[in-house]
Amino acid sequence: MGGSKTGAALLAAAVITLAGCGQGLELQTSGTIGSPGAPTPGASVTTSAGASPRGSPAPTYVPDALEAAYEQTITRVLPSIVQITTDSGLGSGIVYDTAGHIITNAHVVGSSRRFEVTLANGGTPRTARLIDAFELGDLAVIKVDDPTGLKPAVFGDSSTLRVGEIVMAMGNPLGLSGSVTEGIISALGRTVTEPEGEGSPGATISGAIQTSAPINPGNSGGALVNLRGEVVGVPTLTAVNPELGNAQAPGIGFAIPANTAKDVATQIIRDGRVTNTRRAALGVVVRTVIDMNGRPAGVSVVRVQRNSGAERAGLTAGDLIVSVNGTPTPSTQELSALLAQLKPGQDAKVEIVRPDHTTTTVVVPLEELSGG
Repeated sequence: MGGSKTGAALLAAAVITLAGCGQGLELQTSGTIGSPGAPTPGASVTTSAGASPRGSPAPTYVPDALEAAYEQTITRVLPSIVQITTDSGLGSGIVYDTAGHIITNAHVVGSSRRFEVTLANGGTPRTARLIDAFELGDLAVIKVDDPTGLKPAVFGDSSTLRVGEIVMAMGNPLGLSGSVTEGIISALGRTVTEPEGEGSPGATISGAIQTSAPINPGNSGGALVNLRGEVVGVPTLTAVNPELGNAQAPGIGFAIPANTAKDVATQIIRDGRVTNTRRAALGVVVRTVIDMNGRPAGVSVVRVQRNSGAERAGLTAGDLIVSVNGTPTPSTQELSALLAQLKPGQDAKVEIVRPDHTTTTVVVPLEELSGG
């Protein structure tokens, strides 16, 4: 998403649309109010569209409490959101600490190792380098060579989020730096798998936050923020509608929880890589099998890792995995999504079809998925 190239025509159209408009922040609001923890709207002075009587001063507009909360949050957080320019495109990032570490998506950095980072208030781009990318979770950490003046964001506890809370997505959609969109948390605990290709590692994200705040190309790696000025997620992808040629589905976006982003960033900064993925693995290398109608029909075991739970359970190359814990696994994406909801140390009931077409179920003790 954020790491892919923006079409020149699309960018030109965006520039033309904004031509003649005042410069500043782009704030889209839907008028959603009353979420848990949000300020209660106060009184405001309303004015008619007509001119003031001759000789009388123009009425003074007083923003209500909710509008003031938006303004304060943007003022507090936006300086911590940066634009990341790579060899192939651009995306967004969040300043993590005063040492210059920045959190973003793995698909934003792609195969690049050096970057240019531009602050929300503009200025000369700063050079940065990759520390490491955790492609399995679509997260990465880069480090600015000159961290002078960087303002770290405040990260909230994403485990306390509630459906209905007002949030804002901050980033650089279509190269429009310092843009802000608004919505609510629509759902929690989603498991979503990204499509592979165009710089995307095809990661499976567990516990994803679903939001109605618009997420557009370039928003990836930015911040999903609550009205307390806390980063609660990292906007990563938008749902697509297969019936409309995989066009983006309006109002359905997904963000990686802040707690996950903090955990991954801490490990990368401390150890240079992710040492504990906290994800379950069967211990097999697999591929999707397609039936005669061109549809996914199961997951074929290509190789069984030595001393793994799968080996101990008796899985062998050529076995076809058709379900886990009773849930069908027609493709590797469905298998990954299922495993993302399980934990290392648990047992999984794996239904397989042997090469001789016999069906059996084995119990596989799950292990920790390797981080690289």
